[in-house]
Amino acid sequence: MVSSCYFYMTFVPVYILILAFTIVVDYFAGIFIEKNTGKKRKLFLIANLIANIGVLAIFKYYNFINQNLSLLLNGLHLHNSLPYLTILLPIGLSFHTFQAMSYTIEVYRGNEKAERNFGIYSLYVMFYPQLVAGPIERPQNLLHQFRTEHKFDYQRVADGLKLMAWGLFKKVVIADKLAIIVNNVYDDPCHYHGLSFVIASIFFAFQIFCDFSGYTDIAIGAAQVMGFKLMKNFNKPYHSKSISEFWSRWHISLSTWFNDYLYIPLGGSRVKVPRWYFNLFIVFVISGLWHGANWAYIAWGPYLNGFYLVFALITGNVRQKMSSFLGIDKFPEINNTIQLFTTFALITLAWVFFRAHTIRDAAYIY
Repeated sequence: MVSSCYFYMTFVPVYILILAFTIVVDYFAGIFIEKNTGKKRKLFLIANLIANIGVLAIFKYYNFINQNLSLLLNGLHLHNSLPYLTILLPIGLSFHTFQAMSYTIEVYRGNEKAERNFGIYSLYVMFYPQLVAGPIERPQNLLHQFRTEHKFDYQRVADGLKLMAWGLFKKVVIADKLAIIVNNVYDDPCHYHGLSFVIASIFFAFQIFCDFSGYTDIAIGAAQVMGFKLMKNFNKPYHSKSISEFWSRWHISLSTWFNDYLYIPLGGSRVKVPRWYFNLFIVFVISGLWHGANWAYIAWGPYLNGFYLVFALITGNVRQKMSSFLGIDKFPEINNTIQLFTTFALITLAWVFFRAHTIRDAAYIY
């Protein structure tokens, strides 16, 4: 716990108070939710979710909302008197906020008992290997591990250190080197064209994978050295043969979070087709916002990835008949290769919106 506090305070020390606030609120919310029934139980959950999302909204989305409000009011020849916040975004806020919310939701659903040990619950939120960038853990997987004695095991420690080294290699040797080329092109797109964008975009696809999965390897490896097991967050995502398969392999802890706590409660695919498409759209809107307060992120979520999934659902039968008509389905290896490269191309195109600074830049690159 001390190590986790020190680790977090090396960024902006006073931000530890934000974590302390959310931890105290969520700790007591879990107990109150477990003790009560009916409307009171739901009221405590709603209040807790508002508190968590409110903190996230203030620090991550306030200036974005305020900026767009100013643009709207200026168009109406009105003045926006709301001030802008000149503060840094607390590191890892989106990650530990979602992890905290998963705890109270699971307590509300009756899948997890409220944690009475304040220190153990605090460590669940603040566990330093995965505090700032995931994986976003669930209480069922992590909480009980803080009550278990973890004895030294040479093989486990060695494997954990190797995984950390591999993650560091992916981050420093691959991602950071690719970033030099990607940054040159994407930071000044007007001076480039054609093949430069193709190469930079493909490089970014591997940069973001090696950067994020590299960090995840370090986090999982560090936890493993100490005897803790964190969930797998990446499973060869660029081996996917469809967009839906990609999202089951990429940032798994976030994808399953949205599936369990947003997509399924909205009705998932067990509703009428228009509502099903709407559910997918909403999930990707929230996913885009989760990644950043920027219109490019919002466009990346629903308009590209959401469109991909809906288009795949609509054209599934047609594509299957075309594959059969052309005889491609008789050659599984060729068919799989076509699907793999098509999926990678679509994902790389979507990454353009993710990496571009503005929608205008993304449109120029396209």
